Amino acid sequence: MSETNATRGRTRVKICGLTGEEDRDVAIAAGADAIGVISSVPVDTPRDIKASKAARLLRDLPPLVTGVLVTMPASVNAAVTLQERVKADAVQIHGGLAPENIAELSNTLAAQVIVAVEHDQEDIEAYADVADLVLVDSATASGAGGTGETHDWEVTAALVDRLDTPVMLAGGLTPENVSAAITEVEPFAVDTASGVESDGGSKDHDAVRSFVTTAQEVHR
Repeated sequence: MSETNATRGRTRVKICGLTGEEDRDVAIAAGADAIGVISSVPVDTPRDIKASKAARLLRDLPPLVTGVLVTMPASVNAAVTLQERVKADAVQIHGGLAPENIAELSNTLAAQVIVAVEHDQEDIEAYADVADLVLVDSATASGAGGTGETHDWEVTAALVDRLDTPVMLAGGLTPENVSAAITEVEPFAVDTASGVESDGGSKDHDAVRSFVTTAQEVHR
């Protein structure tokens, strides 16, 4: 396992797809390391919110909690313009931007850049070379995540061993399976959205607390 991806202490946790202040505050109080808001995506999802609301939800976060803007930009300029409005700590890119576009984005933004990939695509190393973190997800044909489906964790575990860039595991993670996922994959971080929801875009607060606690206790 690479030095970067080796799990030293507990696994980091991101709660994604937050749409309101109460859900955000519950995730933070539960101990999430990062919270994600989704904005400007060309797919039908109840988690997509306006840039102004995304900015408000990520404003004035407690120390050591990372605010992540999740988007599917048509171009580097579109991502930069959106980030200028939201001012997130990190920008997570889904969709069709090529590795050279991600490199340009990383060189342009002060924020960290996370790039979402599918576990079996051929150019993961090219993306990993230019991103701060690689998110391995179960994506739709459009490149969007949030499918609620798991993928082959054995393949992702091999990626963790091979890459120096930190890997965040996503795709169908729930309070019930996150412990097994961390044990098998040994990712730097885990990410969930639909796996802790009571309804589309609304979080089940007990599930959020259970997910964070379970994930963080695996390597304690």
